Amino acid sequence: MTWWHAVVIFVAGLWAGTINTVVGSGTLVTFPVLVALGYSPLTATTSNAIGLAPGTVSGAIGYRAELKGYWPQVAKLAVASFLGAICGTILLLSLPKDAFETVVPALVGLAVVLVIVQPRVGAWVAKRREENGTVHKIGPLLLFLIFLIGIYGGYFTAAQGVMMMAVMGMLMSESLQRLNGVKNALSAVVNIVAGAIYAFIAPVSWPVVALLAVGSTIGGQIGAKIGRKLSPKVLRGVIVVIGLAAMVQLLLK
Repeated sequence: MTWWHAVVIFVAGLWAGTINTVVGSGTLVTFPVLVALGYSPLTATTSNAIGLAPGTVSGAIGYRAELKGYWPQVAKLAVASFLGAICGTILLLSLPKDAFETVVPALVGLAVVLVIVQPRVGAWVAKRREENGTVHKIGPLLLFLIFLIGIYGGYFTAAQGVMMMAVMGMLMSESLQRLNGVKNALSAVVNIVAGAIYAFIAPVSWPVVALLAVGSTIGGQIGAKIGRKLSPKVLRGVIVVIGLAAMVQLLLK
């Protein structure tokens, strides 16, 4: 690894940690960067999952004020994320490598679409909650959907946070700031579980992991403290552009 590769990966991790804490989809920054630097899609995915795990933990810690008194509910959802992440990781490691490399452009495309439609989903959720004063508790449907998102996150992490926010926003009545804190905590669970499994039985680049871990941890704190002041439109625009570039690159390989 050259020095400038190391700098690029560190900066990508820093940016991803910030984005993940604020809006999600940080993988759409780091994954294309790693592929562009010559890493295989599988190694990029596994190294990315391990490297960004500290950043998701950092973001969750940064939102501890919003989660005060809400940890029992987070624990219920975390069980679903935990089980889903295990299933997704097993899928990634069980299916042929060619199958993953074939489907990954479609997964990146799905993630980009989710990032684009997220503002509309958020506006719809906010309007629905204004009109409906019902308090929504954690039920079987929400747990099942979080489990499915965990499978997706264990297989390919991009935009799992956006999915979580959409689902929780529709089925829970907590404030969006609290939901963002829950999202960070659940993303941490998925990344830690997937990363722990990948670390032992999957191809991983440990220098990449170290750089992403340091960068994303710092980014997680930045996202929690000042990320709310950043323009969501700018962040989302960067994610979409990088995601589209990644799709093109992967399709041309």
